[in-house]
Amino acid sequence: MSAIKKFQVTFDCADPERLALFWCEVLGYVPQPPPEGFATWEEFARSRPDGEPVGWFSCSDPSGVGSRLLFQRVPEGKVVKNRLHLCVRVGTGLVGEERLAALEAECARLVALGAVRVRLMLADEENESCMVMQDIEGNEFCLD
Repeated sequence: MSAIKKFQVTFDCADPERLALFWCEVLGYVPQPPPEGFATWEEFARSRPDGEPVGWFSCSDPSGVGSRLLFQRVPEGKVVKNRLHLCVRVGTGLVGEERLAALEAECARLVALGAVRVRLMLADEENESCMVMQDIEGNEFCLD
């Protein structure tokens, strides 16, 4: 039997730092600190021989339980629906109106951060209600 392994989720994006800081707010994560000896990532970038900005930014769960998120700059924009998305668990154990209220409250908080509400999917015979949203670069995610 193999051991459970930690994993990282990597996002292609236009603005790694901005998107990482958005997800820090969504998940309660913290940005990865700059390398030792540098006060900021900008200072680190200026020290590089090419002077190019850092093309990535990451954040992690301060408790060490959740997966690290890495955001890497790519030249092309998002064109089609994600093949993979995150589900942010805000209604675990809740049903009916109580679950809907939790989804709506978190949706309002995230919209204030720049997220976009796409649609509410109401409970059916198999699934509880969930909310489809987009982050600040248009990546789909769910509140469930």
